[in-house]
Amino acid sequence: RASLNQQIIKQMRLRAGAENLLKASSNNKVKEMVLLELSYCNSNLQLLMGQLEGLNSSVEVYQSSQETANIPLIALGLKETKEVDFSAPFKDYILEHYNEDGRNYEEEIADLMDLRQACRTPSRNEEGLELLAKYFSHLPLIENRFFSPSRQTGIFFTWYDSFTGVPVCQQNLSLEKASVLFNMAALYSQIGTRCDRQTMGGLEEAISSFQKAAGTLHYLKETFTHTPSYDMSPAMLTMLIRMMIAQAQECIFERTALPGIRNDFFTLLKMAQEAAKVSEIYDHVHQYMIQTPIKDNVPLFWSTMAQVKTNHYRAVAHYFVSSALLDHQLGARDDEDQQEKSLSQVYDHIPEGRSALDILRKERNESKAHIRRAILCHEEALRVYSLCLHLNKLEALQDILRASLQRSVEKSSEDNNEDEFTDYMEAPDIISKTEHKAEMDIAVTTKVKVIDFFQRLGPLSVFSAKQQWTEPRTIHVSPEDRDLGFTLKGEPPVQVVSLDPLCAAAAEGLKEGDYIIAVGDTACKWMGVGDVMRLLKDVDEQGIDIQVVSMMDSNSAMPTKSATFCGNLPKTYSMICLAHDETEKHPKTNKVSKKSSFLSWGIKNKLKSVSTLSLPTFGVLSSPLQCLLTHSALPH
Repeated sequence: RASLNQQIIKQMRLRAGAENLLKASSNNKVKEMVLLELSYCNSNLQLLMGQLEGLNSSVEVYQSSQETANIPLIALGLKETKEVDFSAPFKDYILEHYNEDGRNYEEEIADLMDLRQACRTPSRNEEGLELLAKYFSHLPLIENRFFSPSRQTGIFFTWYDSFTGVPVCQQNLSLEKASVLFNMAALYSQIGTRCDRQTMGGLEEAISSFQKAAGTLHYLKETFTHTPSYDMSPAMLTMLIRMMIAQAQECIFERTALPGIRNDFFTLLKMAQEAAKVSEIYDHVHQYMIQTPIKDNVPLFWSTMAQVKTNHYRAVAHYFVSSALLDHQLGARDDEDQQEKSLSQVYDHIPEGRSALDILRKERNESKAHIRRAILCHEEALRVYSLCLHLNKLEALQDILRASLQRSVEKSSEDNNEDEFTDYMEAPDIISKTEHKAEMDIAVTTKVKVIDFFQRLGPLSVFSAKQQWTEPRTIHVSPEDRDLGFTLKGEPPVQVVSLDPLCAAAAEGLKEGDYIIAVGDTACKWMGVGDVMRLLKDVDEQGIDIQVVSMMDSNSAMPTKSATFCGNLPKTYSMICLAHDETEKHPKTNKVSKKSSFLSWGIKNKLKSVSTLSLPTFGVLSSPLQCLLTHSALPH
């Protein structure tokens, strides 16, 4: 897939260059040569697109490794991406924005790059999902640390469309987050197709995986808008969600049938409606796939497979109704009213002049009509199968379709009394119904808690890309009559809230609202009030140096525009988010009169403005769902 993507982008660049030359040139001979080159480029692109479609149609590689005869299921391929080097941009940003030496964070940057690189080739199991979820959970933290709405980092994220191979490039993290979510859904679908569907445990895992794939895609669709990549457009995601739900419903039907189907009137009618439900869902999927613009990019194999399954499961539904009517004649001990009620609930409509009771008492004509319709649907499924090149490679599917047809033909030949078969009526449609409807399920793995790689920069609520500070200032503080002349408050980092303008610290340049980031040689960005107080309480007359920073008033301008390159054609998308985090606002400096001295506050009063004395955890934990709800919109 990566090789095809590279060849596609090369041909697209050649085509774009030829088109530009065609517009700029007035020489007829040059134009003829350019037109010839364009025809070659377009032909090569068609061939490459065909190879990519073939890759998306190679479902056999995703199926269970067990020797089983199950109808194949469709898995999504992972989106490809280019490598990203965070090293130089992050080091520069740390130096310029956080006023620290970026070289001190080389290990953290390397860990982040290793994690992203590993996410390009995740294993097809729970460990692979956890890996993607871990990186996905880190992205909101990285975004808050390094991606300011008013400044570009110079880091470009490139992802390739999984259906067309066209690259999309952006500088913000929205594309990165959306693409990782897409790959999580794709991985769920691959796990689902790999399950052994000949066991109850395998079917349960397959159902869960497809439902989680659908839920993840739905979350992607609802959270990220205006995606420049077509495979993550609302229309395409809607189709993919429906396909995942259809495959989950198919597995639910297989789970019901796995222990064996009792040859019982009511059981057969129930299974007929279950099969009709699967057929109905696949019919909706197929109808959606053949609509514009979906049909232009969905592999023909997918729409053909949906059409085959629509006919196959419709045939199975009519076979079961036929068996119920043919094999179970109304006896003296049977509950006629109950059977009549059950049968009337199966039909979409009963032919005029007939009733459910008539059908029960003259079951042969109806059963023959149903078995005829079953045979016609099986034959249609085989006909559609034969028209698709990629389907012809799936011998297991062909064997199942032929065996199903043969079973219906044998059922039809059980009673060939033509005298009883004079009424060639059309079998009514069967109402779809299921006891267990497939539903979307948001995966728990998207809520992984992680520790911020760059927690040494300080609490994210203060030390983020949104905030602006002065450079660290060194203030020498010394007590006068055991009074340092200021008080502190707040969660880490602690803040100066009351300052005696006549004290030595004020003369050194300390201001109300300053954040203390170091006391002596001890960094205290993560220290609470109690810990900083203990560092300052025993200061002798010689005093001690502290480092502080001041919050700067920043009236941020509107976010800039970000160029998004799609198929070598630049487009501009706004970087404005759907919602902004209102919890991270600049703290206001409050001027107050002189309060009790620092030491007397620590020993006696403990002002109401002082927060808890306990240290917070060093792990900055974040829920990706909460972060994504705040920073969710892709650029327009």
